[in-house]
Amino acid sequence: MASGAQNDNNSQATPNTADMNPGDDAPPGTPGTGEDVCPDCSGKGKVQGGTECPNCGGTGKVIKGVAGG
Repeated sequence: MASGAQNDNNSQATPNTADMNPGDDAPPGTPGTGEDVCPDCSGKGKVQGGTECPNCGGTGKVIKGVAGG
């Protein structure tokens, strides 16, 4: 490797906890997780009264761990 060249072994994006909503098990993009319908708003993104769902942040989706073997 030439002097001054760097080997970028961390080219994959690291999941960011700042992107999490209260109903998420892990940040989006975390291996072993997937999107699911928010149980608090049934995927609508809004709760009774039309306000943004606090569990999913208004997306209607939460990130949940996926069982695997």
